Amino acid sequence: IFRKLYDKGYIQPRTQKLLYSEVEQRFLPDRYVTGICPNCGFVEARGDQCDECGHLYDAVELIRPRSILDGSSPVVRESTHLFFDLPAFSEQLIAYLDAHAHHWRSHPLNFTRGFIENGLAERPFTRDLDWGIDVPVSGWEGKKLYIWAENIIGYLSASIEWAHHIGQPNAWKAWWYDPDAHSYYFLGKDNIPFHTIFWPSELIGIEQLYEDDPTKRLNLPYDVCANQFLTLEGGKFSTSRNFAVWLPDMLAAYDPDAIRFYLTAVMPETADSDFSWADFVQRNNSELVATWGNLVNRVLKFAYVHWDGHVPPPGPLRAIDEELLAHVNGAFDRVGDLLSAVKLRPALNEALAAARAVNAYLDKAPWFAVVKLDKTAAATTVYTALCAIDAIKVLLAPFLPFSSEKLHQLLGYTQPLFGCQRITTYHEATRSHDALVYDAAGAVGRWEPSRLPVGQQLKRPSPLYQKLDESIIEAERKKLLAQG
Repeated sequence: IFRKLYDKGYIQPRTQKLLYSEVEQRFLPDRYVTGICPNCGFVEARGDQCDECGHLYDAVELIRPRSILDGSSPVVRESTHLFFDLPAFSEQLIAYLDAHAHHWRSHPLNFTRGFIENGLAERPFTRDLDWGIDVPVSGWEGKKLYIWAENIIGYLSASIEWAHHIGQPNAWKAWWYDPDAHSYYFLGKDNIPFHTIFWPSELIGIEQLYEDDPTKRLNLPYDVCANQFLTLEGGKFSTSRNFAVWLPDMLAAYDPDAIRFYLTAVMPETADSDFSWADFVQRNNSELVATWGNLVNRVLKFAYVHWDGHVPPPGPLRAIDEELLAHVNGAFDRVGDLLSAVKLRPALNEALAAARAVNAYLDKAPWFAVVKLDKTAAATTVYTALCAIDAIKVLLAPFLPFSSEKLHQLLGYTQPLFGCQRITTYHEATRSHDALVYDAAGAVGRWEPSRLPVGQQLKRPSPLYQKLDESIIEAERKKLLAQG
């Protein structure tokens, strides 16, 4: 990729002013410098981008910069580097945005458009570092490729590596040259320009890669699904200050689906949102457990006790039964459309609405009180509820995969809902590494309404989720303060 851009004249040498540490006797890369943001005044801005406002700049623009290595105030010196000609792609980038404006989120779209309309500047492609990837042309010894330039290439290089490892070296082309293959990039808003400007410019610049057909071009990102910021108890996450919730700790204490449920429920898709331990407990108990978990448990227990552990045979479906199943089955289109539009919070809410509809149905339909008087009526209600639960299991599977798989088994299915994951070691010329591989063989999960067979043997019910004690709120808050 570098050589193609270089040979096409998109990469040229330029002299630039950089910050230099007289104490360390070295130029300071962007991430080795901190200071005051020249745009918003944030006092802990990084050397290339402000985490507070997202503004990009050169490190020399920082107000009162200081080295994070020794705390000294660096001086400005000149150094020659290779620069990427971003302005050459301005018109093509605007056309690219226009073509995707109907399905992008407003923030990445507006941010990128404003970034381009304010005038793109050439971007350094190399850095003064003693580690990293060497510049692949002679005369630039001692320089390394800038991390943003080589890092985003990983999307493509990983695809090529994957194709090599599965023994189909050209398989990656189906994902990168077929215009019907859509790529979705999930990231935080501070990484928007790297995925909506820099990476598309590289792809436009090289046009093709290992492809002889001149009519083919590498696919640009179909959707850049950038989230806003998630704060923690009203404050900013900071790994350097240890003000964070660490995933290994959270997985050791809480069910993974409870974590996934909450993070989806508060996902900052269109505006900043907050991770609160009180809200985590409240949503787990009142939504995940009360709305969905309790529904599943009471219906499965009732069926298990009164029909000898089998799906009961219904009588003719009544209007109230057909109305519920129509609502739940219609959710496949509603939730599916929202997932396709990468509106994950609304998709989760729509799936939960289907669960609430089942709860409302059970409040009206005959079952619990009439099982001894009219077992056929009760069987019809329970069968309808089981079919609805079986369908909602699939609607919730993208968010709650572990409990959906468990419910799938409780409903008596013998083949898995999902495939299996395994760790495979790949051996390369310079090193070996492990990769997580998904094998879909044997999985029966489909995005479609329930086909639950009458008479299917159910497994003994057990709760899908656990209610959380409110005492953990204060305990987790104290732990957070102690970390910092």
